[in-house]
Amino acid sequence: MQCESPLKILILAAEIVPFVKVGGLADVVGALPKALQALGHDVRLAMPRYRQVDPERFQLTPALDSITVDMNKFQAKVSVRRGTIGNDIPVYMIDAPRFFERENVYGYTDDGERFILFCRAALEAMRALDWSPDIIHCNDWHTGIVPNWMHTIYRHDPFYGGAATVYTIHNLAYHGIFGYRILEVAGVAANGFLYPQIAELANVVDIMGRGILFADAITTVSERYAQEILTPAFGEKLDHLLRSRKDRLFGILNGIDYEEWNPANDRYIAATFDSNTLERRAENKRALQQQAHLPIRPDVPLLAMISRLTDQKGFDLLAQIAHPLLAQGVQFVVLGIGDPHYQELFQSLEQQYPEQVASFFTFNTELAHRIYSGSDMFLMPSRFEPCGLGQMIAMRYGSVPIVHSVGGLADTVHEYDPRSGEGNGFTFTRYDPWELFAAIVRALELYRFPDIWRDLQRRGMAADYSWHASAVRYVDVYRNALAFHQQGK
Repeated sequence: MQCESPLKILILAAEIVPFVKVGGLADVVGALPKALQALGHDVRLAMPRYRQVDPERFQLTPALDSITVDMNKFQAKVSVRRGTIGNDIPVYMIDAPRFFERENVYGYTDDGERFILFCRAALEAMRALDWSPDIIHCNDWHTGIVPNWMHTIYRHDPFYGGAATVYTIHNLAYHGIFGYRILEVAGVAANGFLYPQIAELANVVDIMGRGILFADAITTVSERYAQEILTPAFGEKLDHLLRSRKDRLFGILNGIDYEEWNPANDRYIAATFDSNTLERRAENKRALQQQAHLPIRPDVPLLAMISRLTDQKGFDLLAQIAHPLLAQGVQFVVLGIGDPHYQELFQSLEQQYPEQVASFFTFNTELAHRIYSGSDMFLMPSRFEPCGLGQMIAMRYGSVPIVHSVGGLADTVHEYDPRSGEGNGFTFTRYDPWELFAAIVRALELYRFPDIWRDLQRRGMAADYSWHASAVRYVDVYRNALAFHQQGK
């Protein structure tokens, strides 16, 4: 479908790398537009200009001096600045100091008003710039009101009448739940609705729910997760609504940035390598052991995790098997911040096993690169994982993943089969500490056979997790959304 006419795509998001990053949303929205542009499409983005976005550092230029945004009860005046990502892809920054000149990106009682203002200003900015999109791609609850508007206040607007909406769920846990007054702020109180079929949501406004209900197409960040969120176990009380729209729900795996994550030219690692020079990884393992103040032992399996230290990431399982795991003689390196309880656990393990455990309670990009390039095995025992990027980066760097088979982990990591030689890692299906332990033991057993292990590494390195493959899928969904929109469904 890529040979069809180019699309004009407006992507709205609350955070975008490199300007500001709180979570994985920023990485996705910073990378996908580059791949879409490479396919020949006209892509533009909009986000708020927070205090953290320094106009000089990012070379922001004035785009619009002043536009008026109707907030129903009052009119807001905002200006718009222009930054760029990639090959001169425009990123329009909505400059409204009253709403965004604050210490943090999220976490305020008026977050509903803040992001409604951002969305309305972004749409009106495109009108002022006379750039009418074919697709409005919304991301997470912060932009969930936009599909609703396309069925209400913009329904008969000739400027936006032909635009289809695509709504991507990155994190279903954050709905954007507010009181009914937020519908007045958004200008849709006359068209408002409640959720009588969902008791917990019957008297509140769920902005993510509105995005799901009104979008022409819905995506989430892996095929398995798209199926999981249709169930009560993963649906965060929106599974009923998602099931009602499952014919419009598509799972598209996130990609990884192959320029940022390339072991062949990575400036952060001791020795660059590719699948034909895997022996050079030994230098990276040595450098990691040295930085972690662990004994330099090439024969000892080195396991690693790079993650928030939370139950969701599987640290509750790891805590229960830490001692029997370390009794196997392995080394273990962890990088991340989070629950103080788990920081204390790893500090205690470091004291008990000083030659086996090293922990770094921070987030350090350079060290992350060194861990991916120097570890033998990479653990992601997450309770749930919509997509997960760590396992894909680990495979690209020849670190064999050991994962809980959920969400994007299930889509990307497949159990090694010694009979057929197929598979690219080790998995467990029941969320249980001893299931995790068994998967690690299987990996440790295979590690004793260097030739087979090297084949496993090469298989992981050969997979295509680039954004190009994901962008092709997104364009197919965009065209489906346009068809749905034109049919008036």
